[in-house]
Amino acid sequence: MKDYLGYQNKVCVVTGAASGMGKAATEILVDLGAKVYALDWAEVKVEGIEKYIHTDLSQKESIDQAFENIPLHIDSYFGIAGVSGSKNDFITTTKIDLLANKYICEEFLIHRMSEGGSIAFMTSTGGNGWEKERNKKVYLPVLQTKTWDEAVQVIEQSVLAHLPGTMAYPFSKLAMNYYTVQLQSVFAPKGIRVNSVLPGSTDTGMTDEFTKMAGGKEALLSHTGYAHRLAESKEMAEPIVFINSQMATYVSGERFIVDYGCTAEEVAGIKTNPMPMDLSSILEQIQKQM
Repeated sequence: MKDYLGYQNKVCVVTGAASGMGKAATEILVDLGAKVYALDWAEVKVEGIEKYIHTDLSQKESIDQAFENIPLHIDSYFGIAGVSGSKNDFITTTKIDLLANKYICEEFLIHRMSEGGSIAFMTSTGGNGWEKERNKKVYLPVLQTKTWDEAVQVIEQSVLAHLPGTMAYPFSKLAMNYYTVQLQSVFAPKGIRVNSVLPGSTDTGMTDEFTKMAGGKEALLSHTGYAHRLAESKEMAEPIVFINSQMATYVSGERFIVDYGCTAEEVAGIKTNPMPMDLSSILEQIQKQM
């Protein structure tokens, strides 16, 4: 059988590989013959990976050490790691969900990938509205920084640092959806594709946290549309493996929404989003209270 996806013997780096979507993607890649370097805080127990690398994605030094254990040439990067923010503060959550991907791309991937390479992030439909100017003016100052320390400083010196960790999740996903497009000017001229997958509500190890954040199980399920159920982790892993594969060589800069048509109906005006994300209004309210 022809290797249509083209992962045989390819060096793939997967963050968040110990559980959920990251683990599901890792298992698929191993089955496809990839050499997977699995990064996570927790041990990655997937048979057949090339190497598990214990990594704290909230610490730049830990990321630096991790990439010392990864080959100089990388074929595909899967930025899947993420936290809900319910157990972390705003800055720590943003480091894991946003800054780690930004730092890895700008510090390592730009030097270790060549034509034919591919990058894919697991973002979220919680980042819908990334293109709205009122949201962009909140997250762009962070994306426009050139170093990890500068990005952290921008957050620390802004109202953002006063927000709860749960607000860092949509902030990071809005920024990551924009960043997917922004990276084109850096990687596309080199023949390296950059995309993201935007999952709808998915059953992972963070389901209880997201259920609480949504206001209960029924509220969480209300975002699943005609599916009437949460997606399985593998139903998000499969699209991200596809979009980074040789079967998608003319796909780049895309935010691949995987939510059983919920977002499409909102865009078409068939259904309305009861709580569209507006970071600017939230920050204005916080500033009035300070």
